[in-house]
Amino acid sequence: MTDMTTPSAFQPIKNRFRILYLLSLVFLLQSLAVRIVLFVKALPGMTHDPLVLVEMVSVGFLYDCITFAYCAIPFTLLLALLPERAYLHRSFRFFMHGVFFAVLFILLFDAAAEYLFFDEFETRFNFIAIDYLVYTREVVGNIRESYPLNKILLGIGTAAAALYLLLRKRIDRAVAPATSTFVMRLRQGIVFAVLPLFALLFVDQSWTNISRDNYANELAGNGIYDLFAAFRNNELDFQKLYLTMDEDKALHHLQELVSEKNGQRVGADRRDIERVVANAGPEKKLNVIVIIEESLSAEYLGSFGNSEGATPNLDRLAKESLFFTHVFATGTRTVRGLEAITLSLPPLPGTSVVKRPRNEDLFSWGTLMRSKGYDTRFIYGGHGYFDNMNYFFGHNGFAVTDRSDLARDEITYANVWGVCDEDLFRRVVREGSRSHDEGKPFFFEVMTTSNHRPYTYPEGKIDIPSGAGRGGGVKYADYAIGRFIDEVKQQPWFKDTVIIIVADHCAASGGKVDLPVKRYEIPLLVYAPAHVSPGRVDRMMSQIDIAPTVLGILNMSYRSRFFGRDVLRSCSAPDRAFISTYQKLGYLTGDRLLVAGPKKRLDSYVIARADGSASEIKPREQDVADMLSYFQGASTIYKNRRNMLP
Repeated sequence: MTDMTTPSAFQPIKNRFRILYLLSLVFLLQSLAVRIVLFVKALPGMTHDPLVLVEMVSVGFLYDCITFAYCAIPFTLLLALLPERAYLHRSFRFFMHGVFFAVLFILLFDAAAEYLFFDEFETRFNFIAIDYLVYTREVVGNIRESYPLNKILLGIGTAAAALYLLLRKRIDRAVAPATSTFVMRLRQGIVFAVLPLFALLFVDQSWTNISRDNYANELAGNGIYDLFAAFRNNELDFQKLYLTMDEDKALHHLQELVSEKNGQRVGADRRDIERVVANAGPEKKLNVIVIIEESLSAEYLGSFGNSEGATPNLDRLAKESLFFTHVFATGTRTVRGLEAITLSLPPLPGTSVVKRPRNEDLFSWGTLMRSKGYDTRFIYGGHGYFDNMNYFFGHNGFAVTDRSDLARDEITYANVWGVCDEDLFRRVVREGSRSHDEGKPFFFEVMTTSNHRPYTYPEGKIDIPSGAGRGGGVKYADYAIGRFIDEVKQQPWFKDTVIIIVADHCAASGGKVDLPVKRYEIPLLVYAPAHVSPGRVDRMMSQIDIAPTVLGILNMSYRSRFFGRDVLRSCSAPDRAFISTYQKLGYLTGDRLLVAGPKKRLDSYVIARADGSASEIKPREQDVADMLSYFQGASTIYKNRRNMLP
């Protein structure tokens, strides 16, 4: 009979690694609790199919286990390699108690962060969260100005302490002294190494695609896993991950799709889209100001049916402008909108070109206007190092003016994201007057910040208190535009100026389907009373079409490498728009939406324009060919640097 006083080969190993079993239980319970809370929050908009919900929980549990296995690697190494003498020392047990408390605090902090992130973006952690980690000054400041951060941290600390006291005896038992050999510890450590190795080889985010319901897909993942996956996948290779067609055919068809009625090919290169856009008659050497309004969804404007009256100035301007009523943002982030407007480039999978390396000397709206003798400038109310904006614009045809260039007496109000829109617009007027005095036409891209959380602005300007929420942000942004127009009208250069007002993206982008079309609709106004007659344009268009369309209004002839088209001139290709998330690429034509995703996935929907509801439908071969030509062609041209300056 075995001597019960002699530890078996298994018992010491179990005791030494028991702390990991306790940590895994706490981690999995926290992950389940977060999933349940987010499920309740998303419930009104998501599917109630029991089979999908079961699969959501099952796949979610797998990702939770995988995430813990990755997180447990340093603990596994410590427990396996720590010498026996150090492990048995009393100070090690104190250390493990401290580690356990820290883990509890981190898990509770993660739960709060995931809830707030889901509340704003209707998704688990993704590439946006990566930005939040990179640009800590703006993000921490935004959180401090938006939420009672000290109270939240105090609550998390109190809850962590309470849980620690509740689990203290279990922690004591888990770190109780136990002898073992190195071979024993190594054998046990292999158990914890198998799962992360399996996950590294065989598992990626695509396993969360369990349904057509985007909420279910989001909740089938794990926020921490998604965060690190987004960090790894900064750029996604279209040719490897997405459905493709023969490359030469794609590029040749792309040439047909982007050709203007008055365009002419340059050379015989079948892998290039360079062409000459020729307009008869003299060019109009007008000043151009492109105001890119933060998060200005079309649904906020009375011109699109909103009855809240938050945008009286924009609604008045819509009647006095050439008003485009069917425009779509290409993405869900500011840099994606800047990319589309500046480069006239469809969205590429992964992060925006604005933030990628080797993004210099591209063919851009700025380089084109500079070649025409314009003073070109990117003017931003915040610090332009955020999202790499200063570098991108500074190396693609623009001089840069950001918050750091504003004198103290130019700033009447600012929050963590930047100066208020009124201060920004006053600087725009000043820069315009300087260029005018120097006898040069000017082209400005102006990026606002006030319509952004924490939605703070100078008091007394509108009837909504500062910091009261999105409604106040929208109304103040509208107020500032009205003040700007009034001030510009007093300038001697106003009669020779075209003002474009457009959004960078919508305020929200989440929804039941991967790409909720209604959450990409944005306004576009072209205001120039002396040169552009008021009217409505109902053709579907994309942000990438803005530059070619405005250049057409200016009657400019130029060599183009833009992917967009002048929508005011007839062309044989059908109306279309591009929408995207980090991984999903949408091609919208008429009432049909094609969505391309990794693992060569392709989904097809019919969309109701009134409410954006979607139903699955068989894709049309021509739409698939057009979509692949645009996205695959754009990826190939960008990868091979064929959209560089001539």
